[in-house]
Amino acid sequence: MSKISIAIVLLLLSFSAHSQKTKLSGVVTDGEKTPVYNSVVALLTPKDSILYRFVRSDKEGKFDIKNIKTGTFILMTSHNQYADYVDEIIIKENQNNIGPIGLISKSKLLQEVIIKTGSIRIKGDTTSYRASDFRVSANANVEDLLKKLPGIQVDKNGEIKAMGETVKKVLVDGEEFFGDDPGMAVKNLRADAVKEVQVFNKKSDQAEFTGIDDGNSQKTINLKLKENSKKGYFGKIDAASGPMTNIDSRYNSNLLFSSFKGKRKLSAFLLNGNTGQDGLNWEDNDKFGGGNDNVSMNMDDDGNVNYEWVGGNNDEETRVDTQNGFIKNTNAGLQYSNKWNDKQTFNLTPKFNNQVYTNNNNRLDKTQVGQTQLNENKKTLTNVERSNYKLNAVYDVKLDSMNTLKITARTNFYKTVSEEFTNGNTTDGDGILKNKNQINVDTKSNKNYLSAGILYKHKFAKKRRTFSMSLSLNRLNSNFDNFLKSDNESYTAGVLSSNNNVDQNKIGDKTTQNSNLNLTYSEPVGKNFALQLGYQIDYNTGENNLLTYDLSNITGQYDLLVNDLSNQFKQKITVNKPNVKLSYNAKKINYSFGSGFGFTSFDLVDKTLNKQYNRNFTNLFPSATFSYKYKSNANLRINYNGATKQPTIDQLQPLRNNQDFFNQILGNPDLKQSFSNRINISQNSYNLLTESHSYIGINFRTTTNLISYNKNIDPESAKTTTKPINTNGNFSTGFYMGYGFKIKKIDLQVGLNPSFNYNKSVISINDKLNNSKNLSSNLSVNLSKSVEKKYEFSINNQFSNNQNSTSQNDETKSFNSNNLSAEIAIYIKEKWKLSTDYNLFTRQKTEDFQTNLSNQLWNARLQRTFKNDEFTAYIMMRDILNRNIGIKRYNFENTIGEEQNDRLKRYVMLGFTWNFKNKGDIKQ
Repeated sequence: MSKISIAIVLLLLSFSAHSQKTKLSGVVTDGEKTPVYNSVVALLTPKDSILYRFVRSDKEGKFDIKNIKTGTFILMTSHNQYADYVDEIIIKENQNNIGPIGLISKSKLLQEVIIKTGSIRIKGDTTSYRASDFRVSANANVEDLLKKLPGIQVDKNGEIKAMGETVKKVLVDGEEFFGDDPGMAVKNLRADAVKEVQVFNKKSDQAEFTGIDDGNSQKTINLKLKENSKKGYFGKIDAASGPMTNIDSRYNSNLLFSSFKGKRKLSAFLLNGNTGQDGLNWEDNDKFGGGNDNVSMNMDDDGNVNYEWVGGNNDEETRVDTQNGFIKNTNAGLQYSNKWNDKQTFNLTPKFNNQVYTNNNNRLDKTQVGQTQLNENKKTLTNVERSNYKLNAVYDVKLDSMNTLKITARTNFYKTVSEEFTNGNTTDGDGILKNKNQINVDTKSNKNYLSAGILYKHKFAKKRRTFSMSLSLNRLNSNFDNFLKSDNESYTAGVLSSNNNVDQNKIGDKTTQNSNLNLTYSEPVGKNFALQLGYQIDYNTGENNLLTYDLSNITGQYDLLVNDLSNQFKQKITVNKPNVKLSYNAKKINYSFGSGFGFTSFDLVDKTLNKQYNRNFTNLFPSATFSYKYKSNANLRINYNGATKQPTIDQLQPLRNNQDFFNQILGNPDLKQSFSNRINISQNSYNLLTESHSYIGINFRTTTNLISYNKNIDPESAKTTTKPINTNGNFSTGFYMGYGFKIKKIDLQVGLNPSFNYNKSVISINDKLNNSKNLSSNLSVNLSKSVEKKYEFSINNQFSNNQNSTSQNDETKSFNSNNLSAEIAIYIKEKWKLSTDYNLFTRQKTEDFQTNLSNQLWNARLQRTFKNDEFTAYIMMRDILNRNIGIKRYNFENTIGEEQNDRLKRYVMLGFTWNFKNKGDIKQ
């Protein structure tokens, strides 16, 4: 052989040695601990599924595939007694050890086909959907994808329920996407960028670290992106507008951009429009403070009610429901996240939001007081402009193999200018006038929220021995300048008897602060048991200063202090809670139980009256969890805990709120903390052979010393004074269920979702306790079918019944409502798509409301895609029948009512969308 030939051979061998230096190791088992001998373990190239390398497992189930290059492959196992295992794998530099691969015997396969190639997998508390198996239209967003996943529902407001529970968080690759707004990811991320959708109960950071369930979890969706979509960029630009004659022209623009480079992710968005869909989601609304009413009452279109006292001052943010009224909205944000050396992770999210909102609200409440009925009519015009700046930052660092540190910081600054004008009156059942008033309220308010947290975690050399410490600080400061002008008339037998005019300036400054320190140590006890010891200190302080001034006829200034409407109040609430918990963790069964002991002290000071209120409480905080994975595709979970709820400074402060002269509020410094016992039972399963899924949930709660209220109602003047009190004998229970299956002959998906909620609360009317009982029942039936690039449809009908009664009279008030909805899409030559959706709302007439109330909402859209679906041109029409009315009926305690709001009616918009991405990168 020539010297040149030898040199070439040596060069090739050298190159081969350097380019094929990686190996893949692992072990094949039967899903338990028994090794599987002589199983073929192969690597296939993903592009064309050609065999690249293969080996057989040894007697211990171990295998080593040597001399493989880095990159993406398909890993497959094959054995004559076990089902094939198939999964995508990324081979990295140096040695790769994937740990055990659990196979399922073919004898079990007919009973439970849960393998990696299935569209749905259930592992523990996590249900995973392979996104590519659920077809959506070109350029669809994640919300469109979620609507097609069994066990997940997305309602008309964008609220997501998974396995019957409301989803609180939506993560992207395990991280928050633009902070904690679940709507950002599902409405703006592309569906074809998602590889897998995971649904699970996200435990607290501490519970995930120790492995001991503390019962604090949130229903969470995690969107796992495709590897190729994490390289380069993707995004969209969508703009639409349409002329209007009687109101401002409609317009909407949405811009989203995401860029990936290694571990670095950069995303930005800008949403701007006046069609209402880009406002704050329902969770943000709660964070900003809801409603000018001092009693929070949340009702849906079916009359289901959640009713709770929330405070005694008028410095809360004006509630903005983007379905009602007219809104101009600008929403922008930026997210930067990066990871260095697999040790340091940083996430920064600044956001800005501005809203200009107007709405007309008409409300009629019929309240039964003994044998007297009072009918209250209110018409309110609301104008709001507010701006909000948020900044969230998270820094997570792995100090070494034993220690990690996580630091979080959040700020929130917002400014609101609002004006409300209310015209109202109250009559008796015969229509005789009791009172009449006009109220004008102008408010300027500023709020700033600061939060910081540190979580330190340490693992000892002994497995499952851990120590963690968390420290959090939260501070909220709000101030407002409020001008109240009202004209209030009282009538006797329909004749004017007195008049009271109010012209006041209210200046408020409120600061609340919470500090929390939590220390936790866990110690393994035997093979499967662990003991957890903890100590928690919670320190709450608050100060609320409200000064009310009358207008002086002499100076023309607001300089006459009103003593009974002014107060300065301080509070300190301290809770010390040592706790102990024992846990058991095995493959199929996990449980824990324990208790905390709470020592609570109240230190309240009325600075105005120079009075002090001191009280001490001792509580037991039992908790227990149990989960059982009785099949590989099914699990059962039981959770119980006891918890206290402290009254707020607004509830404690002895201050009178006279914003509505005939409906006034008083604080109560004698309030006690409430204590609730909660138990939840849930189960979910999926059968791949029959393509059916089911879930079921039951919950029960009892509350002692519930912070309720006493209403003193004068039947003659219809004047009401409300004061928070503690009541006993309160409980609620609920049941929800979902069952879905496919009729394979016609490829039709069927879903059934029954539920009911029963609530018994003790209220007080004119210092007499009453039992208020509410039962709401729902049944939803859904049919859906889709044929790719031809058509798809979904039909849903939800029937609801609401019943309410109080012990002050024997009458049970009941009414039915029904919502029929349909979504249909037809594809014409693949590039054209005509889609339409229709909703028919019907509400039964009652003795109090003698008309059957119904309204319809019909929308349609025609679109054409170009250049491999990169560009889309469309025309859309909202409310084709011009019948969109914001009306609902509700039924709670001793009141039944009807409410109507402004709604944006018929309009047409022309739009154009550009969906851009790395060429050929997202589809796989």
